[in-house]
Amino acid sequence: QVQLVESGGGLVQAGGSLRLSCAASGRTFSSYAMGWFRQAPGKEREFVAGISWGGGGTYYADSVKGRFTISRDNAKNTVALQMNNLKPEDTAVYYCAARSQGVTRTPNNYNYWGQGTQVTVSS
Repeated sequence: QVQLVESGGGLVQAGGSLRLSCAASGRTFSSYAMGWFRQAPGKEREFVAGISWGGGGTYYADSVKGRFTISRDNAKNTVALQMNNLKPEDTAVYYCAARSQGVTRTPNNYNYWGQGTQVTVSS
């Protein structure tokens, strides 16, 4: 069982940066692949970035590649999403998710979800 709590969202101007953090409970955090997803009003939840259990593999949506960086600290049970050069189209609720197998871009394949944190980018 893994419980996830996101933090770090907020309001930022276009071109600015935010760093999201996801804190996980449970002693087996290091055995889970982690993903960040987002959902804008009226849209489906979409994959943003993922990281393998050991951190050696990272994956990004094309829309954020080169601007966002995912990382994890298994000693602290945390996963982070550094978001730079934010754009208005990045506005959404951002969720972290955990999966007991490898990273996948399909939300339904993740076993555990946080409550989400709002990111709003103004133009």
